[in-house]
Amino acid sequence: MYTRGSKFVRTDIWREGKWLDMWSVVHVLSGVSIGLGLYFLHLGAVASLALTFVSLVAYELWEAMVKIEEAPTNRCMDVVVGMVGFVPTFFLVAPILSTLQHVLLFVGILIANITMAAIGWHASQKAAELERRMYTRFAAQRAHFIARRRKLRAQFKQQ
Repeated sequence: MYTRGSKFVRTDIWREGKWLDMWSVVHVLSGVSIGLGLYFLHLGAVASLALTFVSLVAYELWEAMVKIEEAPTNRCMDVVVGMVGFVPTFFLVAPILSTLQHVLLFVGILIANITMAAIGWHASQKAAELERRMYTRFAAQRAHFIARRRKLRAQFKQQ
């Protein structure tokens, strides 16, 4: 959808939100899978917390570098919700799981995370293509309108 100022605004559920959005679910699942993975590796609590935080921040920096547009509040919340997924998983859930449960939960969460990310990425690519098509159509209609206006002005000047 285009706004009055000719800016394209996504209206699908995968659009970027100011604070939270569907991508926040992906970030929570990332935090959970990181928590399960790091607990399994026995890196220790402080190292795992630091590594998770640095990884989540690095991912947000990468998104900024590749020009994924997000509100600064959303970037911060992506790190926060990733940590919200990590902390209870690492400290409360992972310690009570058997090895088999741990592996099964990790694989299940990782599959859900990858699936949701792939669906979101596909939706984003579709939205980008729609934006390109709509902008091309908008530009063509604008050019046509300007040409028609010039022609009408020329006709009025002749009369």
